[in-house]
Amino acid sequence: MDIEQARFNMVEQQIRPWDVLDQDILDLLFVVRREIFVPAPLRELAFVDAAIPLSDSAAMLEPKIEARVLQELHVRSTDTVLEIGTGSGYMAALLGARASQVTTVEIDPALAERARENLVAAGALNVRVEVGDAAQGWPAHAPYDAIVVSGGLPVLPPELLAQLRPGGRIIAFIGEAPMMNATLFKLNADGSQSQEILFETLVPTLRNARGAQRFVF
Repeated sequence: MDIEQARFNMVEQQIRPWDVLDQDILDLLFVVRREIFVPAPLRELAFVDAAIPLSDSAAMLEPKIEARVLQELHVRSTDTVLEIGTGSGYMAALLGARASQVTTVEIDPALAERARENLVAAGALNVRVEVGDAAQGWPAHAPYDAIVVSGGLPVLPPELLAQLRPGGRIIAFIGEAPMMNATLFKLNADGSQSQEILFETLVPTLRNARGAQRFVF
């Protein structure tokens, strides 16, 4: 496989047509090498338009989803960022290339260890991997300027909004199979909140995610 040609094709045929037009983001996809983060037996799938399984309950998201989330989050070089659901560490590496500090939390210790190794190999020195259940947030290093939930949530826990600084943003995949909405939540400087649906998709649900309230008549 011609890796650089495959990477170019991924950007031009998958990501740019998906309304990822920020040239800095597109350039970053050539710098943070996705193949480093793909399990060795599946490395030839690094640039395909599909999720890549990491375990029975976790997967690397499609490249176009990762890039679109990064673009819509508008990460600044002074930002402190939380990612929930480390997976392979690739999204954390992209965030780390834009932010001041990234904390990424993974519930599966084996995945967390692999992600640490991947991030070291990629030179992502401002990303720390921590092991735990962050389905309701991770207050240890709060407040954050931005939060990415790299897994599905039936509803957004209010604890996540409480861990944002004013002006902070969250992108999370809200809903349940067969369809979820990638949604941007903002905590405005005046304390008000807003949200915007970005696109429809389906991703693995976070382990221990809080379920939507059910009404019984």
